[in-house]
Amino acid sequence: MEKSTSIDFYMDNLGDFGKYQLRQFLLNLMSAFTAGLHMMALVTVAAVPEYNCLIPETESESNITNWIVAPKFNNDSCQAIISYNKTINCEKWSFNETYYGSTRATQWNMICDNRWMGSLAQMSYMFGVFTGAVVLGSLADKFGRKKIFCISAVAQLFLSVGVAFLNNYWIFIATTYVYGIFGSSGSYISGFVLTMELVGPSKRSMCGILFQTTFASGIMAVAAWGYFVRDTFLLQIIYGLHSLMLIPHFWLIDESPRWLWGQGRKEEAIKIIQKALKTNNKTMPILLEKEQMLSLNNDEPVIENNQNRSYSILDLFKTPNLRNNTINVCLYWFAASFGYYGISLRTGNLPGNPYFMLFVMAAVEMPSYVFVTLSMDRVGRRFLSSSMMIVGGTALLVSAFFPSDPLSQSISTGIVFLGKFCIAGAFAIIYNYTVERFPTVVRNTAIGLGSMFARLAGGFTPLVTLLDVYDIRAPAITFALVTLLSGILSTLLPETLNTVMPQTMEDGEEFGKGDTCFTTGCFGRSKKKQPKQKDIPLEESY
Repeated sequence: MEKSTSIDFYMDNLGDFGKYQLRQFLLNLMSAFTAGLHMMALVTVAAVPEYNCLIPETESESNITNWIVAPKFNNDSCQAIISYNKTINCEKWSFNETYYGSTRATQWNMICDNRWMGSLAQMSYMFGVFTGAVVLGSLADKFGRKKIFCISAVAQLFLSVGVAFLNNYWIFIATTYVYGIFGSSGSYISGFVLTMELVGPSKRSMCGILFQTTFASGIMAVAAWGYFVRDTFLLQIIYGLHSLMLIPHFWLIDESPRWLWGQGRKEEAIKIIQKALKTNNKTMPILLEKEQMLSLNNDEPVIENNQNRSYSILDLFKTPNLRNNTINVCLYWFAASFGYYGISLRTGNLPGNPYFMLFVMAAVEMPSYVFVTLSMDRVGRRFLSSSMMIVGGTALLVSAFFPSDPLSQSISTGIVFLGKFCIAGAFAIIYNYTVERFPTVVRNTAIGLGSMFARLAGGFTPLVTLLDVYDIRAPAITFALVTLLSGILSTLLPETLNTVMPQTMEDGEEFGKGDTCFTTGCFGRSKKKQPKQKDIPLEESY
């Protein structure tokens, strides 16, 4: 096929990152902010304050001598010691309002024997994100990135505000699940892929990392709003109203020209590229007469035969090389998320102001992303991601064995921050890696599959935190070991730095065969393994 009949011919003339790409990128970036905000909203909305046990015989809550500080857990129950040889189960509690006013935890007593209720709430959201990653990721490949983005934005707004009005726990759980489907999956994943398919190769790393940075800023907003607004009902509404910023995207963002071209809608794709060229102050003669478009289509009989071919998650497992890489990448997504949310959701257990700790825990991601941005195109994705996972997992493991005295706990907190720094950076890399490793026909599906495993890990995280009933160190050790395992296995993945992004399923199977940290070096491919730079029109992949 002549290069002039390829989508790459038009995209090359557009440039890597002009005014048009910048505008579209900034619009798509808003989805990362709302995704981060909604993902961590329950950390404040359903926070568990410190609490005291109210002895049943006490008639006046003002009589402080009748209050006994109860342990937060004791074989998953709370008891009050009322004498040297007598304990009773707590039936009423007094909650410390220093940091929190009303929360879902105080509303439904998510403590002691009911600790599972808080974990189930967080799980329901994460499993919603899990569902959204699978279903909406595949639908975006079939019906378009923009359509799924906009539908998700509207659903996200109504669900995030509506959940504030629910007072029945089980209805809240069911709604939170649906909220998760649209709150942190649809718009976020579609916006990310829209950006990656629009910008040039030299800017993909930067844009991918900025998505993660903006996600972290959404978490920082959770902490900031939580500090100033102590009422759960109002706080949830404020969080939900942030989704209003995505509604105008129906009129402001464009569909991916690459996706349109692959679907055979080439005239629409070229019109968008013409608009982009005009915005970027570039010119290129493009004629859109029907006869010429028909001529283009007639020159590509293979494409016509494959245009209506739909690919699914199963296609990622049909050939050996692609299957092995898919499994390894999915484990990486799972482990990175496991460590990331394992730290983030346990910020309330760290000493100090919980809002400040949540804010700092998100802020520490910023220098991590700067480091990744500066390093990723120098040392490669594979070495950087595996080393950051291994260091992060080691930091989590070490932090679990510090004594409980204040000085030791301060040092332990610093080591946890190091772990978050490394794991957040590793998590950011996997987004870019997945886009570069998997072929165009299943790229959104691959991102969705990876995100599915990440949210599956996020769903299990609240359950793992309950292991502290048996040993206070058990959750941290579990998070650390899974992270370390994935860091070691990721050395077997191929490097994607300076490689041609695969387009067809055949390209995806051939990509990186025999390329591991132990065969071509951890710092990337050897020169003789570098694939020949050739034009692979995206439309051939459909």
